[in-house]
Amino acid sequence: MVTATAPTKPRRANGTTVALKWAMAVSGIVFVLFVLLHMYGNLKMFSGQEAFDAYAESLRDLLYPYLPHMGFLWIQRIGLLVALAVHVVAAVTLWRRAREARRDRYVMHKRLAQTYSARTVRWGGLILLAFVVFHLLQFTTLTINVGGTFDSPYERFVAAFEHWWLYLVYLVAIVMLTMHVRHGVWSALQTLGASNRRRQGAINATAYLVAAALLVGFMAPPTAVLLDFVN
Repeated sequence: MVTATAPTKPRRANGTTVALKWAMAVSGIVFVLFVLLHMYGNLKMFSGQEAFDAYAESLRDLLYPYLPHMGFLWIQRIGLLVALAVHVVAAVTLWRRAREARRDRYVMHKRLAQTYSARTVRWGGLILLAFVVFHLLQFTTLTINVGGTFDSPYERFVAAFEHWWLYLVYLVAIVMLTMHVRHGVWSALQTLGASNRRRQGAINATAYLVAAALLVGFMAPPTAVLLDFVN
């Protein structure tokens, strides 16, 4: 007598997919919290040079003496790099699985309505990754100097965004960020189980609110510099 056993591979793959989606959601939330804090810090430009430079310097000694000088920044950087690696690996793996699933000619797929940010989330993520590298080279390692070399973070920021082309690069990157975050917040809340029909409106509103806050908050200081309100 032969007993049939149910295949375990689909279940295992299905479980891995769920784990990958959770990894994307959690790492994405880490990045959203970071960019919100980063945006808040940038808004200190409106408090003047002394306040902004003091804020930038305080990050180097945050939690001192419990952590050494620059200790918090290095912990933050390592944590963000780990989150980035998890996010990218999970995204690429899920994308490859979805592409392989679409090759199945025996299964009919119904095209679902998607927002523009959802359709462009992959290449938008690549643009963001390239911008992050450029941004770090400019404001962290100081490898790229736009407008001159300054010891003051405030002066470095102002000198950079007096150039219209850098403002446009920054604007494109922030628009990509807001689109990515809008879709990411919505997707993360879905993955983490916060979604049902009654909550759809609140979830969409939250995603758009976070995206709008990032767009306004990040673009306000460069716009003020470009228009010579901050100099």
